[in-house]
Formats: sequence, C-alpha cells, structure tokens
Amino acid sequence: MADNKGNIFKRLGKKISDIFAELKRVTWPTGEKLAKTAAVVLLVIVFFAVYLTLIGNGGRWILDKVGFYDIVETTETSASEETAAITEATEAAETVEETESSEEG
Repeated sequence: MADNKGNIFKRLGKKISDIFAELKRVTWPTGEKLAKTAAVVLLVIVFFAVYLTLIGNGGRWILDKVGFYDIVETTETSASEETAAITEATEAAETVEETESSEEG
C-alpha cells in the first residue's frame, strides 16, 4: 500500500522536493544543440510533407490515366418504354396464337 505517513502537506512537500532534485540531475541541451535538433526535426517534417504530397498526387494522376474517375453513363429504361415493350410482346404472342388457331380450324 502507498506510504501514508505524515499529513498531506508533508507528503506533497516531499514530492515537490523530489521533483526539483530530479530536475537538477537532468542534462539540459545547450542553445546550439537545441537549435540544430529543432532544424533537423523541421527538415524531416518538410521532407515527409513533400513526399506524401507527391505520392498522393502521383496516385491521383495514375488513377486519372487509367480512367478510375470517369463517369459511366448508364441507360435507364423509363416506365413508359417498359410498358410499350410488354405491350408489343403481348400483341406478338396474341398474333402467334391467332395464327395457330386459324391454321388448325
């Protein structure tokens, strides 16, 4: 279980003094080293921003060349066209039936 000795203010003071003691042991970079590191980080960010932009635009160019973005026109038959086709088929069937019955009789 946690160390619960002393009141809250003593424990809080101990934690704060531990933090300051740890910060004294940290090796802080010099201004020159900090500037060089920041420059390297910024260059890497710029490099990858350009790289990813080129990949994205290159992929779009390739997909455009193969026709991925082309609009495909579909032919839709309207209800009146379908009705006309059904009527024609029905009339043709009736004509065939009439011809067959007249040949028999």
